[in-house]
Amino acid sequence: MRSKFDEQLKQLNVELTAMGGLCETAIANAAKALMTGDPKLAENAITIDAQIDDKEREIESLCLKLLLQQQPVARDLRQISSALKMITDMERLGDQAADISEIVTLENIRASESAGHIGDMARATIQMVNSSIEAFVRRDLELSHEVIASDDVVDALFDKVKGEIIEMIRQDRADGEHAIDLLMIAKYFERIGDHAVNIAEWVEFSITGVHAESDVEKE
Repeated sequence: MRSKFDEQLKQLNVELTAMGGLCETAIANAAKALMTGDPKLAENAITIDAQIDDKEREIESLCLKLLLQQQPVARDLRQISSALKMITDMERLGDQAADISEIVTLENIRASESAGHIGDMARATIQMVNSSIEAFVRRDLELSHEVIASDDVVDALFDKVKGEIIEMIRQDRADGEHAIDLLMIAKYFERIGDHAVNIAEWVEFSITGVHAESDVEKE
C-alpha cells in the first residue's frame, strides 16, 4: 500500500513540474510578445492558460485521491496540502500571462526602450516561478528562501519601470495611454513574482510545518 502511495506522490511531483513548465512558457511567450509585438506569441500564451486550468483540475483530483484513499502521515499531508495551495497560485500565474497577452493583442502594444526594465522583470519572475517549483520537487529549503529574497529584486525593477513610464509621459503626453498599458503590464509581472513567493512559502511549510504568512495581497 505504501509503495503505491509513494508512486502517486512521485506522480504529483511530475504533474506539478508539468504545470510549472506551462506557467513558465505562458509567461515567457507573453513577455516575448510584449518585446517583439508578435501577436502569435500572445495568442499562444492565452491558449496555454487554458491548459494550465486543465492541469490544475487534474492535480486537484490526484491530491484528493491521495487524501481520501490513503492514510498520509504528517509529512505527506503537508506535501499534499501544500500542492493544493500551490496550484491555486500557479493557475493565477497563467491568468496573468494571459492578461498581459490580451493587452498586447488588443492594444497592439510593444515595450519601448524607454521602459526596458519590463524585460528584466519578466526574466526575473520566470526564474522565480521555475525555482519555486524546483524547490518543491527537490524539497530544497534554501532554494525557496532564494525565491522569496528575489521578490525584492522584482519590486525594485517595478519601481524603475514606474520611473521610466513617468519620464515617458513627461516627454510626450500623447503617449499617456500607451504608458498606462505598460504600467498595467509591469504590475502583472510584479504579481507573478508575488505568486512565486506564495509558492515558495508553501514549499517551506511542506518541509518544516511552519508557514510564514506573507504580506502579499491575495486576489
